[in-house]
Order: sequence, then C-alpha cells, then structure tokens
Amino acid sequence: MGLERVAQVKDRLGIHFDCPVIIVGGTNGKGSTCAMLESILLQAGYRVGLYTSPHLLDFNERARINGELASNEMLTEQFAAVEAQRGDVSLTYFEFTTLAILRLFAQSQLDCVILEVGLGGRLDAVNVLDADVAIVTSIDIDHTEYLGNTREQIGFEKAGIFRPGKTAICGDPVPPQSLIDHAQAIAADLWIFGRDYNYSGDKQQWNYGGRSQRRNSLGYPSLRGANQLLNASAALAALEALRQRLPVGAQEVRNGLVMVELPGRFQVLPGRPTVVLDVAHNPHAAATLAQNLRNMGFHPYTYAVFGAMQDKDIDGVIAHLKDIVDHWCLTDLPLPRAASAEQLKQRLIDAGVVPQTGAGTERSIETFSSPAAAFENARSRAGENDRIAVFGSFLTVAGVMEARKRSP
Repeated sequence: MGLERVAQVKDRLGIHFDCPVIIVGGTNGKGSTCAMLESILLQAGYRVGLYTSPHLLDFNERARINGELASNEMLTEQFAAVEAQRGDVSLTYFEFTTLAILRLFAQSQLDCVILEVGLGGRLDAVNVLDADVAIVTSIDIDHTEYLGNTREQIGFEKAGIFRPGKTAICGDPVPPQSLIDHAQAIAADLWIFGRDYNYSGDKQQWNYGGRSQRRNSLGYPSLRGANQLLNASAALAALEALRQRLPVGAQEVRNGLVMVELPGRFQVLPGRPTVVLDVAHNPHAAATLAQNLRNMGFHPYTYAVFGAMQDKDIDGVIAHLKDIVDHWCLTDLPLPRAASAEQLKQRLIDAGVVPQTGAGTERSIETFSSPAAAFENARSRAGENDRIAVFGSFLTVAGVMEARKRSP
C-alpha cells in the first residue's frame, strides 16, 4: 500500500519530533520491549509518549503520555485535525489513528517517543517517521499474506524500520540474513544480540553487557516468561545507544524493570485456580507460552480458553500446547475472519486430541459462543489447584478480561 498517503497527511499536520524516537517491531515481544522502555524512562524522570496496538479493552490504551492513558477529549481533538487535513486522501483505520496519536505526541513536549509497529515494518504507518533507534525483537512466521512465508522475507520487511547511520537493534538470537544485508546496504549501525550486546545471570539476578556499558545485579523484570530477558536486553541496548541524550541511572533501570506492567503477556492473575492470560496467537509465541506453563510447576489439570483467527497457523499453535492442555474450551470470536469454535475443534481432533474419561487421564473439548462463556465453563470445572490458560487472539483475552471486570 505504501507510505505516500500517510506521509502526505503527516506533512499537512506538521508532525515532527525533536526528541529521540524509538520504533519497535518484531513478530513477538514488541509490546513487552516497549513497556520496559517506557517504565525505565519514566523512573528516570522523562516525559514519555508510548503508542501500542492493538488495545485489549479501551482504544485509549494505544496512547499513553507520561504513563497515563490519553483522554477521550485529547484523542477526539486529534481525530478532528486528521479528518480536516486529509482532504481527499484515503486512510485506513490504523493509518488514521496513528497520525492522530503522533500529532498528540508532537504537541505534548515529550522527552522520548516509543512507537510499536502494527504489522511488518517497511510499510507500517509508524515507519513514516525516522527512528533514532529501531528495534526488531524477533522474526518468525506470521501475517504471511502481507509479509511473505519465510523468515528471510519477513526479516526484510521488519528491517524496513532501520535508517542509515542510526542504531538498528536485532534481538533475535538467529537473525535472518536478509535483515543483516539490508542493515549493511543502508549503512545502519546494526547491534546483534550475542555479538554487540548480551545478558548473563542466575536465578537471583542478571547482568547486561553492551558495546561500552555494563549493568550488573539487575532484578528480573516483573513481566513473566522465558523470553523477557531477550526483550529487556534489547531495551537496555537502545538506552545505551541513546545514553548521551537520555542518560539513565542503574537504580532507575532496576526500578523500571521491577515496576513494568503489561496486561495479557503471560499475566498470572491472583487467586485460585491459577489463571494465565497470554495473547499467544502464532507458533513462536505458543512455544514460549508452553515453556512458561511447564516452568510453573505441577497442576493436576490445565484448562484452555482458546479462540483464533482463520488466517493464523492454528495447527502450529495447537502442536505446542496439545500435550499440556487437558480440557479445551474453544470459543467463537466476534469477527468475520475468526475461526469458529467448531473449526478449532476439528483442528484439535486432526492433531490427535481425543476426548477421554478416567481418573488422571481426563481430556475434553467443548465449544462456546463467547470467551466469557468458555471461561465461565472452565472456572466452574477447574479445581483450586488446577489452572486456566486463556490464549490466542487479543479478542479471546479481552473477552475474558471484560467478563472478569463485570464479575470478578
């Protein structure tokens, strides 16, 4: 689709930034990396704008200024400005809202702007800005209809957020050659995990080592999960690259990592049975979710509340979790492109998941019309020592969060 239309309206709106701009792309880990950057910079006393997508419950979640959600009034003022300036230029929902939030940030006297890529990188609306630091967290197979069906093709699309002479960070331990080649071709300053920066640690603490900066005796991020040190070290590499413009102290890093919050990313809710919310919707994320579930310790039974879009690699997600989940509560989702619960059931059966009864060997597959109904069924059947994993589409997790808000 190109960025010409978005750039045209951006120029009409006079959007520009004098403060550092960090753009974060990748298949998984974008949101966590953005949240850690925001938390650390806020602890250091900076005014930070954070743009993320999609939202879970409220659109306002997409725009945060100084740690607070943008108000309805702030956003509607910007929507009106974009509508007034776009003229005959056609914009998608994402392009329109991106421009509105960028204009809001440009008017908010910020010290740093953090922008999460919506899809891909090269043609994503946030790429209308030139990043001072661009981070690609991970590269895996997702959104194949737009980005290609190999890691090399997808890596090239993700690398589109890199800029000549600017810091380009790749947090994937095995970066595609296409990403490396593109960075070299445009003369970006490429930082590769394991070569230019790294982490080490034990069960109590961890250490970051970069090109010219070390940070020792760090506490683990409050975001749970096996991949979070990869995300945290990419965030610290970005801050190392910006240390002349945004100096951050050791204690501010420690506090930021401890205080970071991000709903729906291996979020373990208090109480029993244990409830885990995770927006894992592709095989790479499902593999990480499976590893994290295995690391949680013993639970007699695991219930899954699962809903997904038809265009996702549903079989790949199931493959990573079918040996962990005992009871599947499958849900329809309120979008035409969602897979139905019955379609998901057939995928499970095709993958060899067969309902059975018997002490210690129980397995079941049930279908429901909504995430709320699926979650209520799981909660009614689960014992206090069991666990419920809610995963798949953002809409699955959002539906359960909404239901819990109404009836905790």
